[in-house]
Amino acid sequence: MLLIAHRGNIKGRRPDLENSPFYLLTALEKGYDVEVDVWYKDDKWYLGHDGPQYLVERVFVETKGFWCHAKNLQALENMIECGIHCFWHQEDDFTLTSKGYLWTYPGKPVCSRSILVCKDEDTTLQMAQQDIKGICSDYVEKIRT
Repeated sequence: MLLIAHRGNIKGRRPDLENSPFYLLTALEKGYDVEVDVWYKDDKWYLGHDGPQYLVERVFVETKGFWCHAKNLQALENMIECGIHCFWHQEDDFTLTSKGYLWTYPGKPVCSRSILVCKDEDTTLQMAQQDIKGICSDYVEKIRT
């Protein structure tokens, strides 16, 4: 099962560190994939949830193991053109990532290709028992222990 650190979180929410390059790379180094919020504005790449916060190079967004959540249309368009693994969603039940995974909103039905977003620790542990492709959560380390 793929374990995807939501914005780099593995042991719970850390809003002060989420989407920061160092924090994302730390989760990768620990063996997790990472969901990262990506913006494209004025021909530049940024990371950040509520707005462009961390300026990065395109090569950083291309990092193996990143699941890039496009936060604006320009980010989605440019990531698709560059072949970067990405997706767009808001509150859709399901969305298809550019590599064909079913990014699944919390509480929605799942299948073997689902990447389920889990919002809390209990749901993360419960859903880890399901026949799904992966889980994106702030608590992925709990699944390993």
